[in-house]
Amino acid sequence: MALLSGLLRAGRPAKDLVVAELNAARAQELSQTYGVRVTGVADAAENADYVIVAVKPGDVDAVVTTLAEVATAADANSGEQVVVSVAAGVAIEFFEGKLPAGSPVVRVMPNTPMLVGAGVSALARGRFATDEQLAEVSSIFGAVGTVLTVPESQMDAVTAVSGSGPAYVLLMAEAMVDAGVAVGLPRPVATDLVSKTLAGSAAMLLDRIEGSDAGAIDTSAAQLRASVTSPGGTTAAGLRELERGGLRAAVDAAVSAAKTRSEQLRIT
Repeated sequence: MALLSGLLRAGRPAKDLVVAELNAARAQELSQTYGVRVTGVADAAENADYVIVAVKPGDVDAVVTTLAEVATAADANSGEQVVVSVAAGVAIEFFEGKLPAGSPVVRVMPNTPMLVGAGVSALARGRFATDEQLAEVSSIFGAVGTVLTVPESQMDAVTAVSGSGPAYVLLMAEAMVDAGVAVGLPRPVATDLVSKTLAGSAAMLLDRIEGSDAGAIDTSAAQLRASVTSPGGTTAAGLRELERGGLRAAVDAAVSAAKTRSEQLRIT
């Protein structure tokens, strides 16, 4: 429910949001926690302009079948209701093949920092989604972070980099905290230092990217890293060990493995 929490945090009225949840206990929990109406899939979709499918890939078929039945029973204009999928690995053509002909579909890969309004979401447009509909989906996800548009062919790579990326960064943070404790810092102090160092470093990189032309963006991280590394200093000594330990190769392998897994889970 990261998106729901993020949207409410960003100021979206609870009365404008409806959640579909079949598990009674979970439905009650969501209603009490977020103050939104919780109902079944068919009821939630009946009057919705935008339906966000946020379920496990294995549950998508049943949900889309229900959406198609609702649209058919209502004899709805297929151009009115936009289906937005955040289900990992499920291709746009799957939705377009199940829904009434001409149904607009937008596929989105968000990430969990949307919980605190700092997510990044990549959008891929289906064949029938209009510019206006894409803009509205962008606005929805823009309420919980930044948004960019990519070809659907890049979605597996997006999943590997930004979808899974928060876990990579948090693993690095965990390792840095443990290392800080090992060299004598109290764990709360190490945690505070690491979290704020990561946040500050990201802010520096964003500031550099936003102030650079397109050709310089690719080297921004390397340039910043070099600027804080004095020859023969403590940072250089630490970086030498990271390189010796194969940090770059490990990151490359992690992203490649995540992309491959995303491709294996793909539903078309």
